[in-house]
Amino acid sequence: MQEILTATDAADDSPRARAARLVASAPFQRAVVALILLNAVTLSLETSASVMAAWGGALHALDRTFLWAFTAELALRIYAFRGRFFRDPCGVFDLLVVGIAWVPATDALSVLRALRALRVLRLVSVVPSLRHVMEAMLAALPGLGSILLLMALIFYVFAVMATKLYAEILPEKFGTLGDSLFTLLQLMTMEGWVDDIVGPVMERQPWAWLFFLPFIVVSTFIVLNLFIGVIVESIQRLRAERESADARAAQAAVDAGAAEAHADARALLGEIRALREEVAALRAAGRG
Repeated sequence: MQEILTATDAADDSPRARAARLVASAPFQRAVVALILLNAVTLSLETSASVMAAWGGALHALDRTFLWAFTAELALRIYAFRGRFFRDPCGVFDLLVVGIAWVPATDALSVLRALRALRVLRLVSVVPSLRHVMEAMLAALPGLGSILLLMALIFYVFAVMATKLYAEILPEKFGTLGDSLFTLLQLMTMEGWVDDIVGPVMERQPWAWLFFLPFIVVSTFIVLNLFIGVIVESIQRLRAERESADARAAQAAVDAGAAEAHADARALLGEIRALREEVAALRAAGRG
């Protein structure tokens, strides 16, 4: 929130500026975090049939209270920051999450009841460390897109080969291209890959490991590390940019302080010179 609190807001004393300072203050942010965590507890309690049977009415009332509190908080943020609120991705996300909760959850839209759990994700926009990680992941999307395209090509090539090689041996796993793609996805996660996939195939074709082992190495280890590397690089770059911006702001503050001190010194010297001239004039008048 501090990112959209400008110097004008900090210096202004209008009601809108005071609201902006209130929203960006640490106590207000801690209160919002506490409400989100309490709402997470009530949402988890609603998944218990026994708890709902005993306290369902109270939990629904609490959930409604939390919704009104979040709505009031968003209204205050929109009033305080106006257009800047809608230029902040986290603000737009918070608005969508709270707005969805106000849509009536009828039988046709029963999924909206489950979407109330999205409110817990508001912690991402409130807690600075989580917000920085999310910003880094968003900044890494172009690089991740290239890796996803590479993975899609690898999956397609290996799926076509697997369908042609093992459709007759294990038709339930490699009978069609779609089956092969799903099986290779399971193979990438290494969930039951020996007993369910590789083992049955190798009973008929002992050299099948020459196909499966390269796929596991490429998809599970190399591509996964590429994903991690892109995200880590994005986090480090954003951190370096943030530290550089903080250093520039600190240097600007130092320069401004030095300039102000220099101006004060010059004004003091001017006053001293004027005083000396007055004293000299008085002395000259006394001699005359």
